[in-house]
Amino acid sequence: MRSMSDTLARLAALRGTLRPQPKQDNSDLVALDAFGANPGALGGYIYLPTKRGKNMALVVVLHGCTQTASGYDSGSGWSRLAEDYGFALLFPEQRRANNPNLCFNWFNPEDIRRDHGEVSSIRQMITKVVAEYGIDSRRVFVTGLSAGGAMAAAMLATYPEVFVGGAIIAGLPYASAATIPEAFDRMRGHGGPTAEELELRLRTASGHKGPWPTLSLWQGTADRTVVPANAHAIVGQWRNIHGVNASPSRVEDIGRHQRRVWTDVHGVDVIELYTIAGMDHGTPLDVGTGYGTSGPFMLDVGISSTVEIARSWGLVPSFEKRRNAEPSAAQTENVAGPFGAGSGSGGIQKVIEDALRSAGLLR
Repeated sequence: MRSMSDTLARLAALRGTLRPQPKQDNSDLVALDAFGANPGALGGYIYLPTKRGKNMALVVVLHGCTQTASGYDSGSGWSRLAEDYGFALLFPEQRRANNPNLCFNWFNPEDIRRDHGEVSSIRQMITKVVAEYGIDSRRVFVTGLSAGGAMAAAMLATYPEVFVGGAIIAGLPYASAATIPEAFDRMRGHGGPTAEELELRLRTASGHKGPWPTLSLWQGTADRTVVPANAHAIVGQWRNIHGVNASPSRVEDIGRHQRRVWTDVHGVDVIELYTIAGMDHGTPLDVGTGYGTSGPFMLDVGISSTVEIARSWGLVPSFEKRRNAEPSAAQTENVAGPFGAGSGSGGIQKVIEDALRSAGLLR
């Protein structure tokens, strides 16, 4: 008789085989035209699910260097998830005239200053999409990889009132560099402002008084392009903003990977850091879920950042539980929370039903 873990793994894999395989290019993205003065000279695309109601959530997705909006979407699986769960997507896109490598210019002070440059262009896109497509302005989120992750950090810093939450994958702290040489140094973990200076730059970027967006961070332990020190620097930049301690409130093991969570005085998870064991530079995927496809900087490591980020934002129904999440031995007494795997009520029957739902075989 097969073990329960083996059965769950096979059900998850079956879900991926039953779903149509994603295309390399996503022709369902629609170009966004005439969205404002566009001082950063960016392009933009949107995705709207087939079945949509009023007050949809919006996720802003920022690609990494050498990538396009369509390519990043196909790899990450965001539009497939949006189609299944009924939320909208906005994909700002860099133009080669702005950056030969198609990187968002997260290191250029004029592109990360409120109401200037690229951050202003992205803000104008959001304004248009929210106004024209029935978006709930209280449910706007932003995520990005690498340079896109650093630009997501810039959006959260310059327009914190716009976003409920943000997710930064292999990114860097806001305003940690002001030149190209500094950018390369920071990516490698060399030099940079102190945690106190980074916090000050974040606070003064908008003059915002709160509440602040929640933060989800994803970082590979073997990333040599944007080294793990940057993820910890982002935690340091945001820790006092949310009034949390230096040490996480709880730690969870998810297979070989680890999730640290910082909880505020109200018991809300406000910062989380996923450390992906052995992963190089890229977006973590679990292609067995049916969301995303592996490729350059799209890494199948058995956990889907796309699905987990959407779940943490309430965009994926709560019955889709995270599999194989267990507390660290040192933190067993502190694992209760909205994103824990849970065991208790329902027993084996509930585990099987959750797995069948995750596999798309039970509604």
